[in-house]
Amino acid sequence: MDHSFASALVLLLLVLDPLGGLPVYISVLERVDPARRARLALRESVIAFLLLLAFMLGGQGFLSLMNLSERALEVAGGVILMIIAIRMIFARDGVMPIEADGREPLIFPLAVPLLAGPSALATVLLLASRQPDRLLHWVAALAVAMGLCLLVLLSAARLQRWLGEPLVRALEKLMGLLLTAIAVEMLLSGLQRYFR
Repeated sequence: MDHSFASALVLLLLVLDPLGGLPVYISVLERVDPARRARLALRESVIAFLLLLAFMLGGQGFLSLMNLSERALEVAGGVILMIIAIRMIFARDGVMPIEADGREPLIFPLAVPLLAGPSALATVLLLASRQPDRLLHWVAALAVAMGLCLLVLLSAARLQRWLGEPLVRALEKLMGLLLTAIAVEMLLSGLQRYFR
């Protein structure tokens, strides 16, 4: 399954799922001093971006080192996306448990796993390994997607108040449905390439 810049951007946004993470963002950021929230959101977004970028740039080397084929990665990525999509669709409470020790979060849980989770890592690795000649497009798509995630982080509380909890949950389920279709396409594409 070949991607354009636009389809890669949409895929990354679906996988990063900034709206689905709203309840977690709010519960994490409300324990942080309001004067530091914007700086914290920026720091966590940059950490997640750098981690995803490292996976994107080191994708081919990683595959060679682990002796993995692109077909195996595509099928594995499809399976991971399918699991994430099913959880998005059927989850009743997507909020992950967070330590309530009052400390400011560093890397966990905002940067990893909410922004740079397993599905996002597999997706950027797959994008770069399938079409390495378009690496600049994928880096740009990742930068735009992370920029949008940062905007959601910065305005998490306002967004949830404005959209309302039911609409946030409905949007998450809709994103899950779209992600299911993408996961099936990745699985079929990987299997098709394998059996050829």
